Amino acid sequence: MLFGAISLISEPAGSAYEEFMRREHGHRVMMLDPNIRPNFIPDKAKHLRRIRSMMAMADVVKLSDEDLNWFGEAGSHEDVVRNWLDRGPTLIVVTHGSEGAVGYTRDHKVTVVPDKVEVVDTVGAGDTFNAGILASLHEQGLLSKEAVANLPDDAIHKALALGAKAAAVTVSRAGANPPWRHEIA
Repeated sequence: MLFGAISLISEPAGSAYEEFMRREHGHRVMMLDPNIRPNFIPDKAKHLRRIRSMMAMADVVKLSDEDLNWFGEAGSHEDVVRNWLDRGPTLIVVTHGSEGAVGYTRDHKVTVVPDKVEVVDTVGAGDTFNAGILASLHEQGLLSKEAVANLPDDAIHKALALGAKAAAVTVSRAGANPPWRHEIA
């Protein structure tokens, strides 16, 4: 299950999604993408509490480097992520736009650099990246609680690579237009 973005800000949706995650996180793989949009967040402290609560229940967390900066925690991105790994998630992915993405687990740090493309429209890039991660884990037979808790670095690399490849296609065309699977085979 994937949770994220603006749906976590407004009420009653935000509380309902948080409660749904609380109820289901022991039985299903949970992915969280905070996709921070500061202009939509009327109460930063409240939203921070919600995201931190949901992060503790998530198996996979994806943040952009800008999202990570919004949290305002001291230390390098890697220091902050390593601290967060102790709070619940087993895989945290930080995206850096055209510079790629880094996936962190307690035992691994995996970096993927995307293909260079002419950027037309960035809308939908993060959602497509998330879909690529989940699709790859599914294709590898690793989309279960047990498997996600023990991902080897090659599986992480495959997941990030598919996410990056799919997102690169999405940003290369207008209108949040993600690729079909055959386009990124």
